[in-house]
Order: sequence, then C-alpha cells, then structure tokens
Amino acid sequence: MDVLELKKMAHKVREGIVTSIYSAKAGHPGGSLSAADLFTYLYFEELHVDPKCPQMQERDRFVLSKGHTAPGLYAALAYRGFFPVEDLKTLRHVGSYLQGHPDMKCVPGVDMSTGSLGQGLSAAVGMALAAKMDQKDYRVYAMCGDGEIQEGQIWEAAMFAGHRRLDNLVVIVDHNRLQIDGRVEDVCSPYPMDEKFRAFQFHTITIDGHNFEEIDAAFKEAKQTKGMPTAIIANTQKGRGVSFMEDAAEWHGKAPKEAEFYVAMEELKKAGEALCQ
Repeated sequence: MDVLELKKMAHKVREGIVTSIYSAKAGHPGGSLSAADLFTYLYFEELHVDPKCPQMQERDRFVLSKGHTAPGLYAALAYRGFFPVEDLKTLRHVGSYLQGHPDMKCVPGVDMSTGSLGQGLSAAVGMALAAKMDQKDYRVYAMCGDGEIQEGQIWEAAMFAGHRRLDNLVVIVDHNRLQIDGRVEDVCSPYPMDEKFRAFQFHTITIDGHNFEEIDAAFKEAKQTKGMPTAIIANTQKGRGVSFMEDAAEWHGKAPKEAEFYVAMEELKKAGEALCQ
C-alpha cells in the first residue's frame, strides 16, 4: 500500500475501534486509537501473514503485550480479512470469540493470549529464540505500552533478547505518555527509554508513530539490523483521531456514551472524506 492507502485503512481501523467499544459498552479506546497507525502498517505492509491460513508455519508472529488494546488489533485483523468486520460489534458480548483481551484459541490471527501486563514480551522473546533454534526465517513483533514497560518482567525479557542477539525480534513501544493513573512520567518514569533499551543491547529507533513514512523507514531499518534486537519507540497521541479523547487519561478504559459515539463517528467520517479528496 502507498501512504494514502495506509492512511485510509488506518481511518477504517479507528472507526472499527470506536464502533466495537461502543457496542461493548466497555473497553480501552485511548491506547487502541494511539496504536491504530502501527496496527495498520503491521498488518497491511509489514507482517508476512495469510488470513486464509492463519496458522501457516512460516508466518511472522505478533504479540500484543498490552493486551487491553485488543479492539485495535481486532479491527486490523478484521479489515485484513481474518474474520468479518461486522463481528467487531460483538466485542465482549456473552458468547463472542472477541473477548476483552486477545485469545489465541478463539481469534484467527492471534498468536498469543495476553492481558497480564509485562508478560507478552517474554512470550515474543521465546518465539524469536525458537525461530533461531529451528533455523526459521520468520520474524517476531511485540507491542508494549509505555506504562507497561514499568513492569520488571519487560526488562528481564529485554536482557535475555539482547544477550541472545535476537535480531529477528522487534519491540514496538506505543509511547502515548499516558496510563490509567495519569502521565507515565508522574506514575513511574521509564525515561530515557532509548538509552535503557540500548543498555540491554538493543538497536533503538525513535519515530512519530502517526507518520507512515517514518514507520516504514523504521521497520526497514529493523530488518537490516543484524546481531541485536530492535526497539522502535513510537511517539503517539492517546485517543488519536477523536478530539475529546486525545491526550486524555480518562479515556484509557471507558466506552463512549451514545452522544459521544455519534460525535466521534462524525469526526472520523469527516476525516475519512478529507482523505478521499
């Protein structure tokens, strides 16, 4: 896809996020929206996957370590063709396979069940090591939240990945600067992120996580990096695309009410129309 097509698809992903969370009357819009461009690039440009064969052995693996932002992952998977887009409206409903956190046993395209913050990266590191041991070419990607990397297990996994020189591993930090309790720097500062990852023998890249040119360049650089894993620190905005959710910690984990839903969808509709002009 070219940049314009990626922007259009990211717009659809954002509509899917808002629609699913509104339908569920629960969920996490802020971090799902901040990562929407990253989800879009991963599933429509970067990852070697096949919706018709979700479990093919040579596929790239993706682990959503910040599992509460499942609505963003689900929207990308749906538009990529892993399951019907209409099913997004069943998020968190009784009997739906689209649970509040990703479940690898139920959702086509999900490689790891996640939800307990800090644990997803360890799973991704294990996958990357398995690829090396089995002499396979697939790559492994893990998305973490900037609040999530306050967890000690993240750094245990990073230490192991750097020590083992897992250059088939890419860690993406969705750096939207907010977590459920407020600003990340006030709750428990993880800064400077880039220097910390470098100390664990990572190649680090810092980008604007809403700029597809920068996203594209970062993932290409990661593929060219040998002998060490890569950490992409993506500067994003919480709630991106919905004005009243942007940079607002209170939208970390609540659903829009009816009036708010229609305002949000109208804003997204206008933004989508502008992309088509």
